[in-house]
Amino acid sequence: MRTRSRLPRGVLVAAGPVVLIVAGIVGYLGFGYSPWMAVAMTLLTLTTVGFAPGTRLPTGVLVFTAGLALLGVGLFLVILGLAATAIVEGRVGLFSRSLRMRRRIDELRGHFIVCAYGRVGRAIARELEAEGVPFIVVDSKAELEPDLERDAQCYLIGDASDEAVLRKAGIERARGLICAVDSDAENVFITIVARSLSPELLIVARAAREHSADRLYRAGATHVVSPYVTSGRRMANLAVRPHVVEFFDVARAGQPGLRLEELEITEGSPLVGRTLQQLSGPAVPLLIRRRDGQLLANPSRKLQLQAGDVLIVSGQASDLTPLDRE
Repeated sequence: MRTRSRLPRGVLVAAGPVVLIVAGIVGYLGFGYSPWMAVAMTLLTLTTVGFAPGTRLPTGVLVFTAGLALLGVGLFLVILGLAATAIVEGRVGLFSRSLRMRRRIDELRGHFIVCAYGRVGRAIARELEAEGVPFIVVDSKAELEPDLERDAQCYLIGDASDEAVLRKAGIERARGLICAVDSDAENVFITIVARSLSPELLIVARAAREHSADRLYRAGATHVVSPYVTSGRRMANLAVRPHVVEFFDVARAGQPGLRLEELEITEGSPLVGRTLQQLSGPAVPLLIRRRDGQLLANPSRKLQLQAGDVLIVSGQASDLTPLDRE
């Protein structure tokens, strides 16, 4: 069924008074009044001020004035109703959107909190979306809300260094926090607050300056990344060993199904005590990081896994699924 087109409310609000004023002036000019007198009588009629007592008007002018006044009052009531409707709809829409977002945030478990939605924050969001990892964006800039709505992000407008904001973002249930703010000082403060709220939280922080990395580590960051240092290393490695970089950057390689994945062996895991040879699936073990930090490259298939080990494996996405279930 075809929808009937309607004029925007703003057009009606703006055009209605103009049309009545013009009609009033033209009408009074038609009754023989001068232009200035026609303007004055029109404005007095539409504003319901009226004429001075004892003013005698011809019958035709009187009827026209009464009709013009009635139309003016009617238009005023229509405009008042439209304004009230717009206010109510705006508030209801805002409340409804806020309620839906609150429910989305409350449902998050094992998610990441991404602080800031700038260029780096948006790149992080795209990567997390591609991996299917739940996350929430926290940014203090209210002008970014339309962008967050357009990108269908779960978000919270507020200062990420505020304890109350981080609690609203579900930091107690979060898997990690990523500080992507442009300011190193803000990243340090956010890291301190986040670490105080969740001692075991994984915190990845951005350092614009190289000397800020030590401050972030002392503040409690688990990992610190400098975009300038990282991009410099990547460019150098692409120039010297491009195929190695392509292998590790599997998400952007020509085989989208190929993945590198890490598997943490926790206490009570059924994988504890089993050898690499007993792992299900054709995934290839590349590296094992022991609890004490020791790295074992190209581990033997007869090596037994221990609690606290982190296993790095490579393979097709379908090959890694059996490992994720164990």
